[in-house]
Amino acid sequence: MGRTSVTRLLSNLVGSFVEAWQELRIHRTRVMLSLIGVAVAVCAITTVVGLGAVAEQATIEQSERQGGRPASLFLYASLADGSSPPAEQMAEIWRTSLERYRITYASRVVQTSQLVQLQGGAVNVPVQAVDQPYGAMHRITPTVGRWFGPEDAERLAPNVLVNSVLYDRLGRPDLRTHPTVTLIGEQDTTAVITGVYPAMTWEIDPAMYMLTDALARITPAAASGPTGFDAQPPSFELWVPPEVSEQLGAALKRDVAGALGAGANVEINRQDYAAFGDDPYLSLKLMVGGVAGLVLLLGALGLVNIALVTLKQRIREIGIRRSFGATAGRVFFSVMMESVVATVVAGIVGVIAAVLIVTNPAVQGFIGQGQVTDFPPFPVEAAVLGLVSATVVGALAGLLPALVAVRVKVIDAIRY
Repeated sequence: MGRTSVTRLLSNLVGSFVEAWQELRIHRTRVMLSLIGVAVAVCAITTVVGLGAVAEQATIEQSERQGGRPASLFLYASLADGSSPPAEQMAEIWRTSLERYRITYASRVVQTSQLVQLQGGAVNVPVQAVDQPYGAMHRITPTVGRWFGPEDAERLAPNVLVNSVLYDRLGRPDLRTHPTVTLIGEQDTTAVITGVYPAMTWEIDPAMYMLTDALARITPAAASGPTGFDAQPPSFELWVPPEVSEQLGAALKRDVAGALGAGANVEINRQDYAAFGDDPYLSLKLMVGGVAGLVLLLGALGLVNIALVTLKQRIREIGIRRSFGATAGRVFFSVMMESVVATVVAGIVGVIAAVLIVTNPAVQGFIGQGQVTDFPPFPVEAAVLGLVSATVVGALAGLLPALVAVRVKVIDAIRY
């Protein structure tokens, strides 16, 4: 008995779909008018969600360039008297700690500046001295040339990466010709430009990167502080898995403090965007969701209006079907399924159009504003949301006309 009921239910459901499809074929003009609005609404909501993912990726990458990828730990150390630890001692502690905990991505960071000879005169250019893993840690992708490699540590002439502002001021030389810049000091140094990285949207001044060891070699000891870095002590960064960041940070803090001796002050904290607990992009997601919901609501209202208007044209048809024995349930599902099937087809068309829009390189470039290096694939959840939304809108839009159709009296419908 149970199997018979299930079979009858499936048979009625399939019959409703077939009947709805036949009605769609008969009323092509009316269906096309309805589907255009639904397809545009689904395309809009799917496109908004897809472009929202690209915009979020742009914000994430911009945050990672500044604060590092999750989880980035920043270590600061000082002795009991507040002075910086000796460079040799701190370098040994740093090397030992990296080996002990098998940390691959770590970098010393020194903020300083260098006089650079340009055509219009010498310019004081901010320099960030880092180690080779820093590029991966902060998602720095050169637009021209390359990032530092292991072989650069042994170069006699240090190599530098300049930002796009400085590259423009140098006349955009071809890096294949090994262009150089002169670093002015007690003894001038010729540095080779091996890469160019994009400046942030708000950056208008020249800047460049160089390796920490290369900076130590060209900085005169007489003009340097106890660390050998122009009186600017280095900071230390690590990129570790977020799930072990707290335990690893506590162990590293304990080891460094013990190695420096009593009274040493060691601080380890996170500055990456994921360190703040709450979702930093919640406001962006809520805004995208709000716009998408508004677009869907407008599409649903338009579809309901068209469905109610066209139902009046089918009153006589419904009355004739009821007079030939069609049950109220059959009429109800027939009218509703017609709307659902139509909106699902429109949803598929809308999703395809949204995929073409979001994956278009010109659109991605406009949304990313040059700040995205790893464009995310089209989000599957956006396509699913579009199709589910189309189905829900079709069901809701078909519900009211279906209820009206069921309440129609046969004799009145035939006389209509």
